[in-house]
Amino acid sequence: MQRLEISDLITAVDPHSGRRLPVRRSEVVARLRAGGDRRAAGIVAGLPVDGDGVFDPRAVDRLLIGVHTELQRLSEELRMGERLVQVLGPLFTAIRAAGGRSGPYRLVDVGCGLGYLIRWLAATGALGADVELVGVDLDAALVGEAGRLAAAEGLDCRFVHGNAFALPKTATVFVSTGVLHHFRGPALGRFFQAQAASPADAFCHFDIAANRLAPLGAWIYHRARMRHPLGRHDGVVSARRAHSDETLLRAAGTAGIRPLLYEPGGTANPFCTTLRPVIGVRPQLEAPFRSALGRDARRLVGPEHLAPATR
Repeated sequence: MQRLEISDLITAVDPHSGRRLPVRRSEVVARLRAGGDRRAAGIVAGLPVDGDGVFDPRAVDRLLIGVHTELQRLSEELRMGERLVQVLGPLFTAIRAAGGRSGPYRLVDVGCGLGYLIRWLAATGALGADVELVGVDLDAALVGEAGRLAAAEGLDCRFVHGNAFALPKTATVFVSTGVLHHFRGPALGRFFQAQAASPADAFCHFDIAANRLAPLGAWIYHRARMRHPLGRHDGVVSARRAHSDETLLRAAGTAGIRPLLYEPGGTANPFCTTLRPVIGVRPQLEAPFRSALGRDARRLVGPEHLAPATR
């Protein structure tokens, strides 16, 4: 039976209004027990509730901000900002060269959490001054903290509470990290279809690769870096829920988008290879993107390169 992440269950938001919805602890505990995850049920049973058994929103917000702060340290250790730029730098070079639109360009981070990657990009200026940096999340507490941190750091970027695909100004490129495995079944296809239906030129979504090393790497890293049991639990479960290459390429290959996986290169940290992006580009951008990547273009894998047994 598919294991569930606690963080997906203890908060709920109306996707249209962004309004927070009440969540009863007993219902979450029952759902986790029904899925055979008694450890997770025990963690949730210890979270504070009000007199009606509804999770205390302020306590949940504090908990999730704390867990995401620890996740930021993990992103720093895995050098996620630099790894993202390895792909995004050539991608924006291709977009500029294609000449279909002029700047400013807009990068939108879907499910940005505390906005580490947007803040890192703003602090380093790695993508150039003509790229606007926007982080979007449905969790008001997380995106509020991201905005506070950006202001304290004096960074030129912004954070929005809402739906990343319903912004007044659309993205040139959509990105995310650790988001794809949260979408199950038809929802994964709808996620990619929303981007294909927008005017965006491309997307680049980093997530966990479905290989044998991923759960072990997740267990080691989250055991060492995460202090709260929720963070440790969800980190391992997320690795076990990773989508296969076939699933990602099939879902990402919607009308008008060329889906590609980017295999990570050699690294001193072998667990970095458990994270890699699925990329989607408009067909006219594939050639200039490969040209901008140079020798690294050989790391791109399309649906036609999958082994026959997995196609």
